[in-house]
Amino acid sequence: QVQLVESGGGSVQPGGSLTLSCATSGFTITQYDINWFRQAPGKEREWVATKSRWDGTTYTPSVQGRFFTSRDNAKDTAYLQMNTLKPDDTAVYFCDVIVRGQNYWGQGTLVTVSS
Repeated sequence: QVQLVESGGGSVQPGGSLTLSCATSGFTITQYDINWFRQAPGKEREWVATKSRWDGTTYTPSVQGRFFTSRDNAKDTAYLQMNTLKPDDTAVYFCDVIVRGQNYWGQGTLVTVSS
């Protein structure tokens, strides 16, 4: 059974940092792309970053150079390191994987950036 569990959200001041975790089970993390999305209040869910099965990374332009995604294969966990956070980064963050044609999401973790 595929499961994703995010953690690490919280409140931070502008300019601060947070690292989100996505603990996975039910599939081999090195064989699938792990995607990060976010959904701000009143807005649609948007793609943020991808850690590919080939170990590459891609980012939406608004977070390029500030966010970094990685993976610990031994822990079956993906990470999203977020630096220089801005109020516009406030959102619920989700990790996602598509396994055998089915999309699986975690429950999300809230990140609030405010002074």
